[in-house]
Amino acid sequence: MWPFGTGGGTREAHALPLFPLKAVLFPGGLLPLKVFEQRYVDMTKACLKESKPFGVCLIVQGEEVATAPGAGPDIASIGTLARITDWDVPQVGILHVATVGESRFQVRKHATQPNGLVVADVLPLDAEPARPLTDEYRPLARLLELMATRVGPRNFPAERKYGDASWVGYRLAELLPLPLSIKQSMLEINDPEVRLRVLQKFLSQQGLI
Repeated sequence: MWPFGTGGGTREAHALPLFPLKAVLFPGGLLPLKVFEQRYVDMTKACLKESKPFGVCLIVQGEEVATAPGAGPDIASIGTLARITDWDVPQVGILHVATVGESRFQVRKHATQPNGLVVADVLPLDAEPARPLTDEYRPLARLLELMATRVGPRNFPAERKYGDASWVGYRLAELLPLPLSIKQSMLEINDPEVRLRVLQKFLSQQGLI
C-alpha cells in the first residue's frame, strides 16, 4: 500500500494517489465520479478507510482508461485534493462517489505503478489571498446566481459565498463552457482579481454581461 498525506496543515511534500481526468476540479467544487477500474476502486476504498483525500489532475495527453499495464497519461502540474463526501455501490464492481475539492497542490514528480495507479510526490499550495468581491465584478456574481439555479442544488455547493472573489471566480470557471486548457489556467492563477478579470472579458465578448 502506498503512503499518502492529508495535505492539510503541512507544506512538506508527500505522496498522493492521483485520479487523472479530462476535467478540472476547483477548490470548493463538486465532482461526482463513476469508479469502475480496479486501481481506482482500490484507491477509493483506501481513501475511505483512512479518511484521506486523493488528487485530481487534468489529463494533458492520453486517456483516462489505461490502455497498457503501467502506462499513464501526461498530467498537469497543478491539481486539487478531492475529499469523498458520499458513495454508493449501484452494482458489483462500480462505485458512485461524490467528492468536493479542497486545496491545490503542485506535482513535483510522479510514477505509474504496475496496476496503472499514478502516485505523485506533491507539494501543497497555500490558498490564494482572500479578497471581497468588488462592485466591478458584481455582474459576475449575479450571472453565477442564475447559473446555480439552472444546474440545481445537487450540482452546486450548498454554501454560497457570492461576496468572496475566489469563490465566485472558481465557480464561474468550472461552470462556463471553457476549453479545459483555459480552466486549468484559471486553477493555476493565484490572484482572484486576475481570474475575474479574464472571465469578465470572456463573458463580455460573448455578450453575457
